[in-house]
Amino acid sequence: MDNELIVNVKQGKLKGKVCIDFDGRPFYSFQGIPYALPPVGNLRFKAPKPPKQWSGIRDATIEGESSYSRHHFFFNIVGSEDCLFLNVYTPSLIGPLKPVMFWIHGGGYLIGSGNSDCYGPEYLITEDVVIVTINYRLGILGFLSLNDPSLEVPGNAGLKDQVMALRWVKENIDQFGGDPDNVTIFGESVGGGSVHFLMLSPMGKGLFHKAIIQSGSAIGNRGRGQYSTPSIANVLNLQTVSDAKILNILMDMPVEELFELQEKVPDRYQVRYFRPFGAVVEQYVNPDTFLAKEPLDIIKSGEYNHVPLMIGFTSREGYFAKQKYNISQIGGDFEDEILFSLNVNKDTDLSKEVARKIKNFFYGDEEPSSRNTTPFYLLQSDNMFLRPLYNSVKHHCSTSKYPVYFYRISIDSNLNFFKKHFRINEHGVSHADDIGYLFTHLFSPKIVPGSIEEDGMKVFVKLWTTFAKTGNPNPTTPHPLINVTWKPAKKNELNFLDIGENVTVGVNPESTRMRFWDEIEEMCLNR
Repeated sequence: MDNELIVNVKQGKLKGKVCIDFDGRPFYSFQGIPYALPPVGNLRFKAPKPPKQWSGIRDATIEGESSYSRHHFFFNIVGSEDCLFLNVYTPSLIGPLKPVMFWIHGGGYLIGSGNSDCYGPEYLITEDVVIVTINYRLGILGFLSLNDPSLEVPGNAGLKDQVMALRWVKENIDQFGGDPDNVTIFGESVGGGSVHFLMLSPMGKGLFHKAIIQSGSAIGNRGRGQYSTPSIANVLNLQTVSDAKILNILMDMPVEELFELQEKVPDRYQVRYFRPFGAVVEQYVNPDTFLAKEPLDIIKSGEYNHVPLMIGFTSREGYFAKQKYNISQIGGDFEDEILFSLNVNKDTDLSKEVARKIKNFFYGDEEPSSRNTTPFYLLQSDNMFLRPLYNSVKHHCSTSKYPVYFYRISIDSNLNFFKKHFRINEHGVSHADDIGYLFTHLFSPKIVPGSIEEDGMKVFVKLWTTFAKTGNPNPTTPHPLINVTWKPAKKNELNFLDIGENVTVGVNPESTRMRFWDEIEEMCLNR
C-alpha cells in the first residue's frame, strides 16, 4: 500500500498515508509539504520565494510546523519561523480530476495553523473533493510593515505566503487528483478576510475560481494593520528611529525575543483603532505588491478578481468578544465603537453625538453592565464582523459579474464548540462555531446518527462542496435536508439562506440594525 502512496510533485517525491473519512471510506493524506523556501535569515519579513527541489522521497505523513505563535486552543507557544507548509487530502489519486477546496485558517493573524488538530478533512472529503490546508506567517513575522522602499518590507508577507501556496497548488494539485482549473478558496474570520483580500489583489488573478468568505471582510478592521515603526519604537523606548534601524534590530533578534516584543505591542480591539499587525495598503509599488489601494475603493471600481462568491455570518458573532473583554467591567466609551473608516475624530461634537446614538440604540435608558449582555454582544457582532461583511455584500452585488450567495448561521448544537468554550448559555451562534460543521478537531464530539449534529454537518458539507463543484450552492439533485432554493443577493434585495435546525430563506437579515448603521454612516460621511 505504501508504494501506491508515492506522489511526484515538481520539487520531488512525497510519501503519504491512508486515513478514514466520516463515512468509513479511505482517503489519502499528504502533510507538511513545503510550498516556499523557509522564510528565515535574510528572508525574514520578506515576500516568500519558491521552494527548492529535494532528493529521495520526502516523508509527508506528519504535519509541518505552524508559524511561531500561541496555540489556538491551549495558548502555549508552538511553531517555528520555518512554517510555510501545506497539507493535501484526496479521496483518490486516479480518475477524473476533482474540485479543490483551499482552506485559509483564522486567528486574528496572530494564532492558528491549517493542521488537523483544528481542521481535519473527514467531513468535507466525503463529497469527493480535494482539500488543501496551509500554514502562513503570523503576527510580526507575517505582517511587519515599513514605509522605506529600499528595505522591501511593505507588509502583507503572510498574505503573499497564501499566494505562493496557491501557485504551488496550480502547479502540483493534479498529481493528487485535484483540478487546478477548479479551485475554491475559503476561510473563516481573518481567513475569510484573506479570501476577500485575494479577490481584491492582482496577485490572486487566475489562481482560484470561486470564493467562500466566512465571517470576514477586507473592509473591516479585524485584520487591518498599520505602519509598524511607531508602535515598535515605543515598546523599545526609542524616541525617534528610522525604518532601517528598526529592521536591523528585528533582524538580529532570536524568534523568541521577537515574539516577546510582539506581545508587548498594544493591540486594541475597539473598531476605532487599527491593529499593529495585519493587512495593510502598501505604501509603495514593486513586483511583490499585494494591495496598493483601499479595499472598498477596489470593490466599487470593479477592478478585482471576479468569481462566484458565497459569504455569510453567524447569528451572534460577538460572543467572540467575551475572550477579549471583562463583561463585568463594560464601560461606556461608545466613541470607541465608531468604525475607523468613518474618519470621525474622537472628542469632537460629531463623535460624541454618534456615540450617544449608538448607546441609545443598543441600550436605551439602561447602562452597560454584566446584567444586560445581549446589547453588548449584538454591538460587537455588528461592529467587528457583520457591518463590514454586510457592506461587502452590497458593494459586490453592484459590481460583481458573478452571483453573490449570502447566508446566516443560526443552528445550535453540540458542534458549536466556541460558544461552549466561552461558557455562553444564551441563544445564538458564536463566531467560529461554523468550523465544527465543516472540519473535525481535537474536541469534536462523536456524532450520533440522525441527530441535529449529523443533519447540520451534512447540510454544511453539501452546500459548501456543491458550490465548490458548480459555483452554485443549491444541490444538483434533491436533498432531504435542503428543500428551498437559495437565490443570489441583489443590490437592494439581499436574499439569504438561514442555516438553522431547518434550512430557510429570507431577505435582508438583521435589517433593523443594518438600517441604523446606514444612518450612522450617512451622518458621518455627509457632515
